Amino acid sequence: MARLHNKVAIITGAAQGMGATHARAFVQEGALVVLTDLNEQKGQALAAELGPNALFIKQDVTSEEDWAKVVEETTQAFGNIDVLVNNAGITMAQSILDTSLAQYRKILEINQVSVFLGMKAVIPVMQQAKTGSIINISSINGLVGGAIGYTDSKFAVRGMSKAAALECAPFGIRVNSVHPGVIETPMLMQEDAKAAVEEFAKTIPLKRIAKPEEVTSMVLYLASDDSSYSTGSEFVIDGGLTAQ
Repeated sequence: MARLHNKVAIITGAAQGMGATHARAFVQEGALVVLTDLNEQKGQALAAELGPNALFIKQDVTSEEDWAKVVEETTQAFGNIDVLVNNAGITMAQSILDTSLAQYRKILEINQVSVFLGMKAVIPVMQQAKTGSIINISSINGLVGGAIGYTDSKFAVRGMSKAAALECAPFGIRVNSVHPGVIETPMLMQEDAKAAVEEFAKTIPLKRIAKPEEVTSMVLYLASDDSSYSTGSEFVIDGGLTAQ
């Protein structure tokens, strides 16, 4: 039997990138998947590609009203919510002196507040079922320093995951954070950046950057019953980068 047979999953930021990779794998493993994103064109196209076990809902993850809509439409369509993957996020790499308050608040809203809102929205449904898995995508910059704003928000995701895990454990709901390192994405491997990325890869103990599917494998594990005793933990996928 498929690892996620009949599990209902919400994946945010799923129209492209890592979120789309997760969505494809979830459907292949038997899940009923709700993809959310602001990019309606790409989101609808991916849902159509994935077939009747996928549903796209346009969502602003920083909106409490949109979260209520997503939960309502998911339960109407599929009856339950077993898994939430808080994947939506943005990056920002600039000096603290060059960062405006508006820019700082924007990255916190998308990377941090959206995770809080997502957990708050789905937990009541999971409590009724007395089971669930929440997977919050952080970063290695939730473990070690990096750019202002991005690092702050990813550390917060790690902390929120632990706090929520303790609160939700009595209800059979597990909450974990995933911390990817450098992942091979089309944007990262563009010609103007490819040489720098390949040079940086030499500093990673495994001497390469990760394939997107390697992150998805970890997310699948946490979504499945294989990880039934894992909660409140960090799952690092960085080729040994943070071990140095």
